[in-house]
Amino acid sequence: MTARRPEAVLFDLDGTLLDTAGDIALALARAFADHGHAAPPPEAVRRMIGKGAPFLVQRAVAAQALALDAAGHAALVERFFHHYGRLQAIDECAAQPYPGAREALQALHAAGMPLAVVTNKQHRFACGLLERLELSIFLRLVVGGDSCERRKPDPQPLLHACSYLGVAPGRAWMVGDSVNDVQAARAAGMPVYCVPYGYNEGEDPRSLACDGLLESLAELPVRLGLAVAPAPQGGVSSGPLLAAGVAG
Repeated sequence: MTARRPEAVLFDLDGTLLDTAGDIALALARAFADHGHAAPPPEAVRRMIGKGAPFLVQRAVAAQALALDAAGHAALVERFFHHYGRLQAIDECAAQPYPGAREALQALHAAGMPLAVVTNKQHRFACGLLERLELSIFLRLVVGGDSCERRKPDPQPLLHACSYLGVAPGRAWMVGDSVNDVQAARAAGMPVYCVPYGYNEGEDPRSLACDGLLESLAELPVRLGLAVAPAPQGGVSSGPLLAAGVAG
Protein backbone atom coordinates (compact mmCIF):
# COMPACT_ATOMS: atom_id res chain seq x y z
CA MET A 1 0.00 0.00 0.00
CA THR A 2 1.43 3.38 -1.03
CA ALA A 3 1.87 5.92 1.76
CA ARG A 4 0.30 9.35 1.41
CA ARG A 5 2.00 11.78 -0.93
CA PRO A 6 5.18 13.14 0.68
CA GLU A 7 6.18 16.73 1.25
CA ALA A 8 9.85 15.90 0.58
CA VAL A 9 11.86 12.98 -0.77
CA LEU A 10 15.27 11.86 0.53
CA PHE A 11 17.47 9.68 -1.69
CA ASP A 12 20.37 7.42 -0.91
CA LEU A 13 23.25 7.86 -3.38
CA ASP A 14 25.37 4.72 -3.93
CA GLY A 15 23.25 1.93 -5.36
CA THR A 16 20.13 4.11 -5.58
CA LEU A 17 20.82 7.20 -7.69
CA LEU A 18 24.30 6.27 -8.89
CA ASP A 19 26.21 3.11 -9.73
CA THR A 20 29.52 3.88 -8.02
CA ALA A 21 30.81 0.39 -7.24
CA GLY A 22 33.47 0.40 -9.96
CA ASP A 23 35.08 3.61 -8.71
CA ILE A 24 34.96 2.46 -5.11
CA ALA A 25 36.60 -0.87 -5.97
CA LEU A 26 39.31 0.88 -8.00
CA ALA A 27 40.15 3.38 -5.25
CA LEU A 28 40.22 0.57 -2.69
CA ALA A 29 42.55 -1.51 -4.86
CA ARG A 30 44.93 1.42 -5.24
CA ALA A 31 44.86 2.12 -1.50
CA PHE A 32 45.66 -1.51 -0.69
CA ALA A 33 48.42 -1.54 -3.29
CA ASP A 34 50.02 1.49 -1.62
CA HIS A 35 50.40 -0.67 1.49
CA GLY A 36 51.60 -3.72 -0.41
CA HIS A 37 48.34 -5.68 -0.17
CA ALA A 38 45.89 -7.09 -2.68
CA ALA A 39 42.34 -5.83 -2.32
CA PRO A 40 39.22 -7.98 -2.66
CA PRO A 41 37.92 -8.31 -6.25
CA PRO A 42 35.35 -5.76 -7.47
CA GLU A 43 32.42 -8.16 -7.17
CA ALA A 44 33.29 -8.70 -3.50
CA VAL A 45 33.72 -4.97 -2.87
CA ARG A 46 30.25 -4.37 -4.29
CA ARG A 47 28.84 -6.49 -1.45
CA MET A 48 30.75 -4.44 1.15
CA ILE A 49 29.32 -1.02 0.23
CA GLY A 50 26.77 0.56 2.50
CA LYS A 51 28.01 1.89 5.83
CA GLY A 52 30.71 4.29 4.64
CA ALA A 53 34.43 4.13 3.93
CA PRO A 54 35.70 3.09 7.39
CA PHE A 55 33.39 0.07 7.42
CA LEU A 56 34.24 -0.70 3.80
CA VAL A 57 37.95 -0.80 4.61
CA GLN A 58 37.29 -2.84 7.75
CA ARG A 59 35.35 -5.42 5.75
CA ALA A 60 37.98 -5.52 3.01
CA VAL A 61 40.78 -6.00 5.55
CA ALA A 62 38.85 -8.86 7.17
CA ALA A 63 38.14 -10.45 3.79
CA GLN A 64 41.85 -10.42 2.99
CA ALA A 65 42.75 -11.72 6.46
CA LEU A 66 45.13 -8.83 7.10
CA ALA A 67 46.39 -7.99 10.57
CA LEU A 68 46.21 -4.21 10.94
CA ASP A 69 46.21 -2.16 14.12
CA ALA A 70 44.10 1.00 14.49
CA ALA A 71 46.81 3.20 12.99
CA GLY A 72 47.18 0.90 9.98
CA HIS A 73 43.45 0.88 9.44
CA ALA A 74 43.26 4.67 9.66
CA ALA A 75 46.11 5.01 7.17
CA LEU A 76 44.35 2.70 4.74
CA VAL A 77 41.13 4.71 5.02
CA GLU A 78 43.04 7.90 4.27
CA ARG A 79 44.65 6.33 1.20
CA PHE A 80 41.22 5.24 0.03
CA PHE A 81 39.97 8.81 0.41
CA HIS A 82 43.03 10.05 -1.46
CA HIS A 83 42.49 7.74 -4.42
CA TYR A 84 38.72 8.20 -4.51
CA GLY A 85 39.18 11.95 -4.54
CA ARG A 86 41.86 11.62 -7.19
CA LEU A 87 39.39 9.85 -9.49
CA GLN A 88 37.21 12.94 -9.34
CA ALA A 89 40.11 15.36 -9.63
CA ILE A 90 41.39 13.86 -12.88
CA ASP A 91 37.91 13.04 -14.20
CA GLU A 92 38.52 9.30 -14.14
CA CYS A 93 35.20 8.48 -12.46
CA ALA A 94 33.04 5.86 -14.15
CA ALA A 95 30.00 6.43 -11.90
CA GLN A 96 26.75 7.07 -13.75
CA PRO A 97 23.10 7.59 -12.79
CA TYR A 98 20.92 4.53 -12.98
CA PRO A 99 18.31 4.56 -15.76
CA GLY A 100 15.40 6.78 -14.73
CA ALA A 101 17.27 8.55 -11.93
CA ARG A 102 17.90 11.84 -13.74
CA GLU A 103 14.39 11.95 -15.16
CA ALA A 104 12.84 11.27 -11.76
CA LEU A 105 14.84 14.02 -10.06
CA GLN A 106 13.94 16.49 -12.78
CA ALA A 107 10.23 15.69 -12.66
CA LEU A 108 10.07 15.94 -8.87
CA HIS A 109 12.09 19.15 -8.86
CA ALA A 110 9.91 20.69 -11.56
CA ALA A 111 6.84 19.92 -9.44
CA GLY A 112 8.35 21.82 -6.50
CA MET A 113 9.14 18.74 -4.39
CA PRO A 114 12.02 19.40 -1.93
CA LEU A 115 14.72 16.83 -2.61
CA ALA A 116 17.80 15.80 -0.63
CA VAL A 117 20.49 13.15 -0.80
CA VAL A 118 21.33 11.38 2.45
CA THR A 119 24.36 9.16 1.98
CA ASN A 120 27.11 7.53 4.02
CA LYS A 121 29.64 8.72 1.43
CA GLN A 122 31.83 11.65 2.49
CA HIS A 123 30.04 14.93 1.81
CA ARG A 124 32.71 16.32 -0.51
CA PHE A 125 32.73 13.20 -2.67
CA ALA A 126 28.95 13.06 -2.89
CA CYS A 127 28.79 16.71 -3.92
CA GLY A 128 31.56 16.27 -6.46
CA LEU A 129 29.77 13.39 -8.16
CA LEU A 130 26.40 15.13 -8.19
CA GLU A 131 27.93 18.25 -9.69
CA ARG A 132 29.93 16.34 -12.31
CA LEU A 133 26.85 14.37 -13.37
CA GLU A 134 24.69 17.52 -13.46
CA LEU A 135 22.27 16.35 -10.77
CA SER A 136 23.01 18.94 -8.09
CA ILE A 137 20.64 21.47 -9.66
CA PHE A 138 17.69 19.34 -8.54
CA LEU A 139 18.69 19.12 -4.87
CA ARG A 140 18.26 21.41 -1.90
CA LEU A 141 20.59 19.50 0.39
CA VAL A 142 23.25 16.79 0.54
CA VAL A 143 23.90 15.09 3.87
CA GLY A 144 27.10 13.06 3.82
CA GLY A 145 28.48 10.42 6.11
CA ASP A 146 30.56 13.10 7.83
CA SER A 147 27.79 15.71 8.05
CA CYS A 148 26.35 14.47 11.34
CA GLU A 149 27.70 12.76 14.42
CA ARG A 150 26.14 9.46 13.30
CA ARG A 151 25.41 7.95 9.93
CA LYS A 152 22.80 5.55 8.60
CA PRO A 153 21.40 3.19 9.87
CA ASP A 154 21.08 5.76 12.65
CA PRO A 155 18.16 8.10 11.86
CA GLN A 156 20.12 11.28 12.69
CA PRO A 157 21.05 12.16 9.06
CA LEU A 158 17.45 11.72 7.91
CA LEU A 159 16.12 13.82 10.78
CA HIS A 160 18.70 16.50 10.00
CA ALA A 161 17.57 16.59 6.37
CA CYS A 162 13.91 16.88 7.34
CA SER A 163 14.70 19.66 9.78
CA TYR A 164 16.63 21.57 7.13
CA LEU A 165 13.82 21.14 4.61
CA GLY A 166 11.17 22.12 7.17
CA VAL A 167 9.27 18.85 6.80
CA ALA A 168 8.06 16.51 9.54
CA PRO A 169 9.79 13.10 9.21
CA GLY A 170 6.47 11.33 8.83
CA ARG A 171 5.69 13.52 5.82
CA ALA A 172 8.89 12.65 3.93
CA TRP A 173 9.81 9.54 1.99
CA MET A 174 13.21 7.82 2.05
CA VAL A 175 14.26 6.07 -1.16
CA GLY A 176 17.19 3.68 -0.93
CA ASP A 177 18.62 0.28 -1.73
CA SER A 178 19.81 -1.20 1.54
CA VAL A 179 19.00 -2.29 5.05
CA ASN A 180 20.75 0.85 6.28
CA ASP A 181 18.17 3.01 4.52
CA VAL A 182 15.26 0.93 5.81
CA GLN A 183 16.47 0.90 9.41
CA ALA A 184 17.21 4.62 9.39
CA ALA A 185 13.81 5.46 7.91
CA ARG A 186 11.93 3.23 10.34
CA ALA A 187 13.76 4.79 13.28
CA ALA A 188 12.97 8.26 11.91
CA GLY A 189 9.30 7.38 11.47
CA MET A 190 9.14 7.87 7.72
CA PRO A 191 7.97 5.65 4.83
CA VAL A 192 10.75 4.01 2.84
CA TYR A 193 10.78 2.73 -0.73
CA CYS A 194 13.58 0.67 -2.24
CA VAL A 195 15.05 -0.09 -5.64
CA PRO A 196 15.89 -3.74 -6.39
CA TYR A 197 19.11 -3.12 -8.33
CA GLY A 198 21.31 -1.69 -5.56
CA TYR A 199 24.02 -3.11 -3.35
CA ASN A 200 22.37 -3.89 0.03
CA GLU A 201 25.62 -5.35 1.36
CA GLY A 202 25.28 -8.42 -0.82
CA GLU A 203 21.70 -9.30 0.14
CA ASP A 204 18.76 -9.23 -2.28
CA PRO A 205 17.15 -5.76 -1.99
CA ARG A 206 13.79 -7.36 -2.74
CA SER A 207 13.92 -8.94 0.71
CA LEU A 208 13.95 -5.54 2.45
CA ALA A 209 11.03 -4.74 4.75
CA CYS A 210 10.18 -1.51 2.94
CA ASP A 211 6.85 0.05 2.01
CA GLY A 212 7.26 -0.76 -1.66
CA LEU A 213 9.71 -1.45 -4.49
CA LEU A 214 10.50 0.86 -7.38
CA GLU A 215 11.82 -1.15 -10.32
CA SER A 216 13.14 2.14 -11.66
CA LEU A 217 13.23 5.60 -10.09
CA ALA A 218 11.20 6.70 -13.09
CA GLU A 219 8.25 5.05 -11.33
CA LEU A 220 8.41 7.50 -8.44
CA PRO A 221 6.99 10.59 -10.20
CA VAL A 222 4.31 8.38 -11.74
CA ARG A 223 3.27 7.13 -8.30
CA LEU A 224 2.97 10.76 -7.24
CA GLY A 225 0.90 11.67 -10.30
CA LEU A 226 3.70 13.58 -12.04
CA ALA A 227 4.97 13.31 -15.60
CA VAL A 228 8.54 12.20 -16.16
CA ALA A 229 10.29 15.04 -17.96
CA PRO A 230 13.29 14.72 -20.30
CA ALA A 231 16.72 15.40 -18.90
CA PRO A 232 17.96 19.01 -19.12
CA GLN A 233 20.64 20.05 -21.59
CA GLY A 234 21.96 23.04 -19.64
CA GLY A 235 24.74 23.44 -17.13
CA VAL A 236 24.91 22.73 -13.43
CA SER A 237 24.06 25.04 -10.58
CA SER A 238 27.02 25.50 -8.27
CA GLY A 239 25.20 27.55 -5.66
CA PRO A 240 25.09 27.08 -1.89
CA LEU A 241 22.62 24.20 -1.83
CA LEU A 242 25.13 21.37 -1.56
CA ALA A 243 27.42 23.10 0.90
CA ALA A 244 24.45 23.56 3.23
CA GLY A 245 24.52 19.82 3.89
CA VAL A 246 27.36 20.01 6.38
CA ALA A 247 26.01 19.93 9.91
CA GLY A 248 29.19 19.36 11.82
